[in-house]
Amino acid sequence: MSQDGGSTPQGEVTNLSPTPCVSERSTEVRRYLGTGTRPRGHGGGRRWDREAGRAGSRCGCQSSPPWGGAGRCFRLRVVEPGRSPAPGTVGKPRPQPPAARPDERAMELEPELLLQEARENVEAAQSYRRELGQRLQGLREARRQIKESASQTRDVLKQHFNDLKGTLGKLLDERLVTLLQEVDTIEQETIKPLDDCQKLIEHGVNTAEDLVQEGEIAILGGIGEQNEKLWNFTKKASHIQLDSLPEVPLLVDVPCLSAQLDDSILNIVKDHIFKHGMVASRPPVQIEELIEKPGGIIVRWCKVDDDFTAQDYRLQFRKCTSNHFEDVYVGSETEFIVLHIDPNVDYQFRVCARGDGRQEWSPWSVPQMGHSTLVPHEWTAGFEGYSLSSRRNIALRNDSESSGVLYSSAPTYFCGQTLTFRVETVGQPDRRDSIGVCAEKQNGYDSLQRDQAVCISTNGAVFVNGKEMTNQLPAVTSGSTVTFDIEAVTLGSTNNNEGGNFKLRVTISSNNREVVFDWLLEQSCGSLYFGCSFFYPGWKVLVF
Repeated sequence: MSQDGGSTPQGEVTNLSPTPCVSERSTEVRRYLGTGTRPRGHGGGRRWDREAGRAGSRCGCQSSPPWGGAGRCFRLRVVEPGRSPAPGTVGKPRPQPPAARPDERAMELEPELLLQEARENVEAAQSYRRELGQRLQGLREARRQIKESASQTRDVLKQHFNDLKGTLGKLLDERLVTLLQEVDTIEQETIKPLDDCQKLIEHGVNTAEDLVQEGEIAILGGIGEQNEKLWNFTKKASHIQLDSLPEVPLLVDVPCLSAQLDDSILNIVKDHIFKHGMVASRPPVQIEELIEKPGGIIVRWCKVDDDFTAQDYRLQFRKCTSNHFEDVYVGSETEFIVLHIDPNVDYQFRVCARGDGRQEWSPWSVPQMGHSTLVPHEWTAGFEGYSLSSRRNIALRNDSESSGVLYSSAPTYFCGQTLTFRVETVGQPDRRDSIGVCAEKQNGYDSLQRDQAVCISTNGAVFVNGKEMTNQLPAVTSGSTVTFDIEAVTLGSTNNNEGGNFKLRVTISSNNREVVFDWLLEQSCGSLYFGCSFFYPGWKVLVF
């Protein structure tokens, strides 16, 4: 209906005055009276050109008519169906009211819709601000990681090369001392014979000088009075071997020390030094996933460098309050469960790899933080036949004659989880041995091979509600891992002839084999107990 109250026949055009567009998706009236605002949900990515007077394609308008004002949307108004035209109005333009300014018309038209639009814009702006804030935080974290890792890398490089220089200097000094000691030893060993020979010659020289002096005196005395002196001199000279001379070695026969130094070591050392060390912008492996477990966290990692061939991996972890990482796994697997995790405590994990044929480890991955909110599985303390670890997750069958089932301290296993038993050591097997889960504790039984329980015996037999299944798993050995995966199949009543009204689908896996079956219970159970029983000592079982 027009503003002047007139009516027209169906389908007849009566007025070409500007009217607001009505959105097809609702009755909400949206007007863009040259305000330069962009309507929500229209023209994604298109800009409102206020100066050129283009609003693009909005509210179903494909373009602005040539008579449209800047930023104003026009549409031909069609007479409502079933209405008759007023006399004298067909084909005649109606008188136009005085044109109102855009701001006045905006205030007149549906203020509650404008208020709703404003609220939506505020909410959109707040959401946009939050998203931008999160991205700014992500940028800060990325910048911090680059800055901190660069600073740590500088410190590591400086410390390493300072240590290397100190070690090399120490090794060179030690080698120099060794070589100088060899020179001293050779010098002392080869000089000693020469010193002895020198002493012998010097003694002979002195003896000869004394003999010459004595002989000259005897000769000067003449014959007659000096006969006795000549006789004594001749007798003395005959006892001295004046024709015997000591042998002096030739120069070619005595050592001539020298240092043999291979100058090529400088080139070898230079090549090794120039190739020593590497700065990696990204480690070749990264932690891919952290999965919480009761009392543990499964850590999975993957290789992100296609050119790197990994031979072994090394996983470390620490509490976030600690400054020291400790090794928890070294091997070729890309998954490991870290046990002895306290619930609701943050831990950091990192992993590195060793290339094929290399000794050094790669740079560490970016540390990832994780925690477990699940209550750790614990055995019931105080049972006479079993000894427990400090965390009560390991049970050892002792020498006590007491028998019975060792249950969990609480029903901490929930459907949808994986319950794992790892046999650390084995004793003598017995067909009544059992490892499994049950709906409730029932004292007085020697085994879980009873009603309202499923279990596996140490010989691999599987029991459901006390009945042995046809399918059988391999016998349990030292190091064997037995897992239980249970999911709810139906809640409520089933066939009463089947003897239950709550069905669970159980998967028991051991030694790369598994059995799957439906377990019927008398009533629904939100959580289950686990337990074990062994008739002979020596069995040790870890649960997680």
